[in-house]
Amino acid sequence: MSSSVVPSIKKDFIYKLISEGKRIDGRAFDEYRSIKIETGLIRKAEGSAKVKIGNTQVLVGIKMDVGEPYPDSPDMGVLTTSAELIPLASPDFEAGPPGKEAIELARVVDRGIRESEIIQLDKLCIEPGEKVWIMFIDIHVLDQDGNLFDASLLASLAALYTSTVPAERFELGENFKLPLSKDPPISCTSVKLNNAIVIDPVLDEEEIADARLTVATDKKGDIRAMQKGLSGSFTIEEVKKIIKASIINGKKLREVLNKSIRG
Repeated sequence: MSSSVVPSIKKDFIYKLISEGKRIDGRAFDEYRSIKIETGLIRKAEGSAKVKIGNTQVLVGIKMDVGEPYPDSPDMGVLTTSAELIPLASPDFEAGPPGKEAIELARVVDRGIRESEIIQLDKLCIEPGEKVWIMFIDIHVLDQDGNLFDASLLASLAALYTSTVPAERFELGENFKLPLSKDPPISCTSVKLNNAIVIDPVLDEEEIADARLTVATDKKGDIRAMQKGLSGSFTIEEVKKIIKASIINGKKLREVLNKSIRG
């Protein structure tokens, strides 16, 4: 069968299931796949974590260096986030410079962390205007089966909360835990499939989705960041439904995260 026929058959099958109130893997529309978080996997990193959501796997490492602050924030540490989509994770990924998918993934994760202000950047200043800690969040997708946004943010948070600032390596005193607040943002991603809204899409669902919306909320249920994707649109009622489901699932994901960083 040609490659153009198979996606058409798959799309019709998924749409038929959706019309019957079912999903391809048997989950409810507002249900996440199983989630597993492991920390401390990269010995030479300041912090690291691997997250599995279903068959999707993401590894994140945190590295820190000393450098100059930005001119408009001379007394604040610096945060930079990057993502690498390696060909081994998906046949759709190509080797080389970051493509638009990798750039979008890094930006969504960075925005969720930055806008929630969980990193106390003012405590990462060494000498105002001269020397600050620079933090690198490196996202590596190991296996792509949908919903990279949520897996990447969870892995980034788990890595951050288990990170140590390597002051001794730079002869700047004793090492100390990365200064973070206790209210991490949790993102939940939903897609629209033939007028139905499903959360935590697998890759097959993502590939035929009309629209995507990622909502990051804090412990109080306040929205910290949102990212709309794909060419389709949502109604106001659909957006409200997605936000409600994101808050409910965000509490569950936060419990999984807290358990992993306490362990």
